[in-house]
Amino acid sequence: MIYRALERRLPAALRRYLLFFEAEIERAVGTFARSLPAGSRVLDAGAGECQYAGRFAGHRYTAVDLGIGDPVWNYRALDAIANLTALPFPDGSFDACVNIVTLEHVKEPAAALAEMARVLKPGGRLLLIVPHEWEVHQAPHDYFRYTRYGVAWLLDGAGFTATDIRPVGGWFHLTSRRLLNGLQFFPGPFIVAAAVFLAPLALVLPLLERLDRDHNFTLGYVCTAMRRL
Repeated sequence: MIYRALERRLPAALRRYLLFFEAEIERAVGTFARSLPAGSRVLDAGAGECQYAGRFAGHRYTAVDLGIGDPVWNYRALDAIANLTALPFPDGSFDACVNIVTLEHVKEPAAALAEMARVLKPGGRLLLIVPHEWEVHQAPHDYFRYTRYGVAWLLDGAGFTATDIRPVGGWFHLTSRRLLNGLQFFPGPFIVAAAVFLAPLALVLPLLERLDRDHNFTLGYVCTAMRRL
């Protein structure tokens, strides 16, 4: 994918600017990790290749995933292979939980969130990040997209109190990202010509983000919640 190439080749500042969703995910995970007391027990539910393990170096980090999302991923660092709807941990085992762009791959998201609530201590904290407008990925294991209202409903039903549901960018960030995605449809030498037309727009559009006050067109949502006492 074109944005994978961008991740590898662009300078860090420009990468954060263009790959806004990824940058916001990294920022949110880092902020969440720093906010936890040292030594907290943290569950990474849907950890994949455990790319966020380093963020929780000062905590007791446990990674679980079903291990089927991407055939080229290395799942050997996982602590447990399990369905998120049937976590292999006792009630109240963890102080905090993260679920990062994984809930769209779960057939029963309400059941998965209820399991996360079960294994959290009362008052335990959740960081949930979900996509809103995103391409199909990790097919065929890609089932849902979420609105802020859907996330709020799911969290409440699972036993969480949402503390923040924040959109990641609006129409201008979203359209910039889609223009970059469009480069993948131009083969061979034609990609250079396409980039001449698409890349300048992709660079300029995020500067206009303040015009979109509602952010109903968004890449996704960063959500924080607390398990009800």
